[in-house]
Amino acid sequence: MAQSGQVADAVRRVTGRPVELVEITTYGDASREHLTQIGGTGVFVTALRDALAKGEVDFAVHSLKDLPTAQPEDLVLAAVPEREDPRDVIVARDALKFTDLAASSPRGVARIGTGSPRRAAQLNAYARVHGLDIRTVPIRGNIDTRIRYVHDGELDAVVLAAAGLSRIGRLDEVTDFLSVDTVLPAPGQGALAIECAADDAALIDALGELDDPFTRVAVTAERSLLAALEAGCSAPVGALADLPPLSAPFERGTHRADGQIVNEMRLRGVVGTTDGSRMVQLSTTGPVPETHDGAMALGRELAAEMLAQGAAGLMGEQAQ
Repeated sequence: MAQSGQVADAVRRVTGRPVELVEITTYGDASREHLTQIGGTGVFVTALRDALAKGEVDFAVHSLKDLPTAQPEDLVLAAVPEREDPRDVIVARDALKFTDLAASSPRGVARIGTGSPRRAAQLNAYARVHGLDIRTVPIRGNIDTRIRYVHDGELDAVVLAAAGLSRIGRLDEVTDFLSVDTVLPAPGQGALAIECAADDAALIDALGELDDPFTRVAVTAERSLLAALEAGCSAPVGALADLPPLSAPFERGTHRADGQIVNEMRLRGVVGTTDGSRMVQLSTTGPVPETHDGAMALGRELAAEMLAQGAAGLMGEQAQ
């Protein structure tokens, strides 16, 4: 609702037209099952797309990371606004950093809550390499529910998306920002997708005012990698397309630091077992794609390299 409200305000500014918010509860919102049990793919967007098809709403706002990679022919992504900080963050007891959690846990092992196999895989892999004693605990629920696990002492920390906390004005509760070198975000994380009917040319044109070309090619490359791996949004796959000289400012939420012009894009991808015991992590760098097809090709090429190194055998495996 917070991110939809922000998009509504932006649409009002660029069109001068009033915008009414229509609240829709999705299956992913209502279900308390873990994403690996309910499948993940489409559970947060199907109800919104149904409302679009029925004409109950004119456009829908999605978290892009929740959007299936297959696009329905009757719908179009009219705009992908400028991306926020794509990183994952830790909200921990006693304002601790991720690397300090295990050493100070009264249990001797840090219990870290996340509903994401991707986050669990990478956190566990990092812990294995650096000798940290952690246990990832599957959780669901909204931000308040997740953070309450920490305040109530059930968990030492929970992992959340920086962008989500930013949009509701709660970044001050973050105790650690996880570098993308430690945990690659979900494909499209931090970005929004504004979707409408493919035959509404006037609305597509109006919403297009909110589109950010760099964000669009970046997330297109990331989602192309996800699609080529034949993985859904609940699979333990991380991906990020960024501009290498500007990685630090990009993590802070901008890719246009100091007006620099950068001509190359780096795409990184990772997939692994959720216990962190086996990982495939690769990257490729090339010219910033100027077209949708170019961005798609970049993702497919990296996915092919990852599959050649055994990525397909890791995506369906869960920690025991």
